[in-house]
Amino acid sequence: MPATLSKQLENEEALHMIREIERSPEMSQRELSSRLGISLGKVNFLINALIGKGFVKVENFRKSSNKIAYLYNLTPGGIEEKTRMTYHFLRHKTQEYEQLKQEIRQLQAEVAQNGAPAAEHNLG
Repeated sequence: MPATLSKQLENEEALHMIREIERSPEMSQRELSSRLGISLGKVNFLINALIGKGFVKVENFRKSSNKIAYLYNLTPGGIEEKTRMTYHFLRHKTQEYEQLKQEIRQLQAEVAQNGAPAAEHNLG
């Protein structure tokens, strides 16, 4: 996988993680892994990276009478980073959307040119 694509996917995963942490700071890494559909090792790597950059702060708390869990909180820098990442993610997805719309128009024109009935190739 090219480095830029790998970095882009990692940024998307980090953004999704930041959003989940903001929604549910008490969520365990195992729960994050399940909710985000990424491995537990990747969750651990991303959380440690976010902590290392000062975007997430970790606190201990008691989840039950005998079990200690972690609370992940976004720092002010983490909130700022979430906003920045969301902007870039939205810009990237908008560009992808526009490219897909153009490709769909081209494919519809090809189908129409090859004589397919209009109802079969007009997907909206």
